[in-house]
Amino acid sequence: MHPTTPDGHYFVVKGQLWRCSNPALAETERLRLVNDLMAARRAVKVAKVSGDPDELKDARAAVNNAKVGLGERGPVWWEDSAPDFNKHKVVNTPYAQWYRALVATDS
Repeated sequence: MHPTTPDGHYFVVKGQLWRCSNPALAETERLRLVNDLMAARRAVKVAKVSGDPDELKDARAAVNNAKVGLGERGPVWWEDSAPDFNKHKVVNTPYAQWYRALVATDS
């Protein structure tokens, strides 16, 4: 399991922040979007094998649409005016001290 920032906005993978899904989504909506995302990722794989650039473009757009719906991309889902640090190295963000303490306790 990847550590989640104290505010719940991000999880950390290999020192990089990734935006969490919007926790306010209804469970049925979240499940639908996750299913859409998984189907779109499978479509990307198929499109890469087929070599069809239009098919790949459409599949990647479907991945993006699902991620936006989940709140992982696009406008932030939180309302505390915190900036978006998605895909930033955690050590270059306000979460750096929290992360260093977390890593130190894991060592």
